[in-house]
Amino acid sequence: MNVLRKKISILLTHSCWVFVAALMTATGCSTNPVTGKSDFVLISEEAEIKLGREAHPEIKKQFGGAYDNSELKAYVQGVGEKLAAHSHRSELVYRFTVLDSDQVNAFALPGGYIYITRGLLAYLNSEAEMAAVLGHEIGHVTARHSVRQISAARAANIGYTLGSIFVPEMRVGGAQDLFNLLGSALLSGYGRDHELEADRLGAEYLARTGFDSQAMIKVIGVLKDQEGFETQLAKEQGRKPRIYHGVFASHPDNDTRLQEVVASADPFRGEASAQVHRQQFLQQLEGLTFGDSEREGIRRGNSFYHKSSGFALSFPEGWRIENLPDSIVARPPSGDAILQFTMQDINKRISPREFMISRLKLKDIKDGKEITSNGLGGYTAIANMRTPFGKLPARVTILYLQNRAIIVVGTAEHEAQRRQHDDDFVGTARSFHALREDEQALARALRLKIVQADENTTFADLATASEITHHAEEQLRLLNQHYPTGKPQPGELLKVVE
Repeated sequence: MNVLRKKISILLTHSCWVFVAALMTATGCSTNPVTGKSDFVLISEEAEIKLGREAHPEIKKQFGGAYDNSELKAYVQGVGEKLAAHSHRSELVYRFTVLDSDQVNAFALPGGYIYITRGLLAYLNSEAEMAAVLGHEIGHVTARHSVRQISAARAANIGYTLGSIFVPEMRVGGAQDLFNLLGSALLSGYGRDHELEADRLGAEYLARTGFDSQAMIKVIGVLKDQEGFETQLAKEQGRKPRIYHGVFASHPDNDTRLQEVVASADPFRGEASAQVHRQQFLQQLEGLTFGDSEREGIRRGNSFYHKSSGFALSFPEGWRIENLPDSIVARPPSGDAILQFTMQDINKRISPREFMISRLKLKDIKDGKEITSNGLGGYTAIANMRTPFGKLPARVTILYLQNRAIIVVGTAEHEAQRRQHDDDFVGTARSFHALREDEQALARALRLKIVQADENTTFADLATASEITHHAEEQLRLLNQHYPTGKPQPGELLKVVE
């Protein structure tokens, strides 16, 4: 009986996969615009474009919106359009957006939506390097990498759904995990090849447009240096590094495959190739926001300043502050506690205690008391609530500032640690105050300035004069492609931060 059941199960599983294969063959053939060969895709071009169009507003929201500089916006769009005109999908309308984010990142959505952060722009040093980043992302669009990934994920899901219909045993968690792993393997297996193909296509578009295709190697070297510094910084701060997706383990100077795919662009060079346009590009970066934006608020040491909202507050000394789109979060070096600051509109004339109960839906409030701080009235208490460490007691403090509620929540992995940090949690809430006149300058964003080096210029001296608050010399070297030990040359244009 068991043997027969196994044979039936094998037969049904085989029948299921034959059916899946037939379904894929019937609906999933499409000609790749780059290779001219057939690809398996489950998404039409119309659906691909719709995906990008619908996700575009959410991407801007998630990354702080579009950077508010019309001249820079037009410049990036113009360079991108020149590259796209020489791409394998030149009929698409490409939209190039500079995101107001300090993250070092660039990416593409299906249908021609390309993004580059001001954080990445700051570390580039020529128009050709920026074109290399944009060309790489255009390559992802022209080769339909995201569409192929989505199709692979859907195929894995179709396989599980049909399998669970035909073979009931596949409905259990273990079988579902197996299919999830299959889907993940399909997607992760594309990483290296897709990125190299995007590098190859980007280099080709550079050459066809008249740029130096070797800028692709140059910019990947810049990103590799920045990745090394970001990894070091993340380790110091006890967080995961934020790494640009297109960089691999080895340095581009030692990456034979990368060298080969970039060299494949050589036949596309015209007589006017090898343009770099360094000076023009650096002029566009004059005044570029570096680090935090004034719109999202400025971190300086353990303090936070928000100019437009007109407030400031301080977090515990030595805690790492993360400025998120909808909150400010701080953690100690040990990572065993978390402190979150948010603001909400007040819509009813209720007390801070009532706000805590009715608006935040907190129950079992204990040890509550009214507090005043810097002329603001409020309420603080201990309440059980969902936290990153699970459902635990947390210190919740509400302060009222005109028609807004200031919400400061602190908790820890264990109750003993929560009690240990309790004074820090309340102290942060009590530090909240209206921005003073002498703090206006502290609420100002740092910006790039272009200067010319002379024979006495050193990065050590530039770091001393800089307003960068940590690792100033390393960051200036990275900004100017002299990391880790290079020296400025007399007459060289340099980016400094002030």
